[in-house]
Order: sequence, then structure tokens, then C-alpha cells
Amino acid sequence: MPETKPFPILHTQNYQLRRIVAADMPAVFQGLSDPRVIDYYGVSYDTLASTQAQMDWYEEVWQAGTGIWWGICSKDAPEHLIGTCGLHEWEQEHHCAETGFWLLPDHWGKAVISECLNVMIAHCFRHLGLHRMQAMVEPENIPSWHLLEKLGFQLEGVLRECEYKHGRYIDLKCYSLLRREFLSEQD
Repeated sequence: MPETKPFPILHTQNYQLRRIVAADMPAVFQGLSDPRVIDYYGVSYDTLASTQAQMDWYEEVWQAGTGIWWGICSKDAPEHLIGTCGLHEWEQEHHCAETGFWLLPDHWGKAVISECLNVMIAHCFRHLGLHRMQAMVEPENIPSWHLLEKLGFQLEGVLRECEYKHGRYIDLKCYSLLRREFLSEQD
């Protein structure tokens, strides 16, 4: 399929958010096979080859207009992916989407995701026409929901036993952020 729209490259003070490319597959596999990363993440892979499905998905959602995922890289090493963040289930008619993210453990505790999500969210609200962004988080994933709250997301409620994972039903906390809420904090 020919490229019809340019992929937006975003910059923070310390990081670059860029298109995920084929050369990133080993880093994606490293993250999405690490038990610490996938403990609360909905996707995991057992082999490098099986990770191709995730690589295809990143491209498919972008081309279909149902999502956009950025590779997170240090500005000093833009060729080395250290995590991802983005949107999926983008309902363009309703101007809403769900967000997600993951980061390699060597970079945890350095406010990487906070810095990158802040810029990503601003771009989505200012340039992609998004009105509402939501995030679904397991209640035990305390660092992620604390981060969302710090970024201004509000807890809407808990979806009780809405997913089946590791042989049991789990709850998900539903957070949302509206464009006007985010932009009023930025001004």
C-alpha cells in the first residue's frame, strides 16, 4: 500500500518518538517477552519470529487510521528503540481512542513515559482531532495508574472481571482524559 500520509515524528527534551520500523523487531521482542514488561500488558511473544505479528499490527493500525504507535528512542540514539506508546481503537467518527505504552526495564524510574506521553497526548489533541483518550489499567499496576493520574487522567470506574488472563478473570480500571482538560492545564 503506498504511503498516503506522513508519519509524525515527535520530540521531547530527551527523547524522539518515531515510526516503528523492521529494524526495531529485536527490541520489541525484548520488551514483549520480558516478564516484568508483560506482567500487566495484554500482548506477549515467545519467539522473535512471532513478534512479526506485532510489527504488522503497528503498521496496519496506522494505515487503517485506527491507531498510531511511536517507537521511543533517546535523542542521542534514535536508532535504538527503548519502548513504545500510542493509540489504538481510534474511533475517528467519535474523536476518541485508547492509549497504551511499555518501556524496557533498564529505563524504568527515569520519567521516560511521563515525558513522552505528555508530548504524545498534546499532539493527539492538537493535531489529530482527538477529543477523548482513555486507558485501561489493571488495578495492581500501580505505577501506570499513578502516571495516568499525574498526567490528568480521571478514574471513571472499574470494569469488573472484564478480561480473562492467566486462568482467571481480572478487573480493569478505566481512566479518561478530555481535550479541554489537558489543554487547560497546558495554558
